[in-house]
Amino acid sequence: MAPVFRATSRVLLFDEDDRVLLFLQYGKSHDVAPRWITPGGGVDPGETHDDAAVREVQEETGLVLDSVPAAFWSHDFDADQRWHEYLRGHSDWYAVRVERFDPVDAGWTDEEKTDIVRSKWWSLDELAATDDAVEPADLAALARRGHATL
Repeated sequence: MAPVFRATSRVLLFDEDDRVLLFLQYGKSHDVAPRWITPGGGVDPGETHDDAAVREVQEETGLVLDSVPAAFWSHDFDADQRWHEYLRGHSDWYAVRVERFDPVDAGWTDEEKTDIVRSKWWSLDELAATDDAVEPADLAALARRGHATL
């Protein structure tokens, strides 16, 4: 049985040129086209959102962060059923300035190795102008909001 609720941490990594790192990634099925999404994922039992953000960034990109700043946004949402098996979620969003790097897949699960198509550093203008699927739908506005906190 699919879970009803999932807590997640999402991380906007901005490089020195104000580009944000996103992954083109499938969701629950390869029958639905992938979408661009930030590094991040589920909060494990006993873990804080901050801890999950640090762990997920390391697992998904190879970048080791000592900590993350305070979340700039938290919200409850109805999960997009095209990509998720759970129905409702809660996300804490973080914005972190880093030096540009090439993500590595050493920490990826077997599922991520199948589901992640590629990564790309996006300018905020590129993100706002794209017709590609992004999650959440207002990702460009969230990226601008997160960037303003740096």
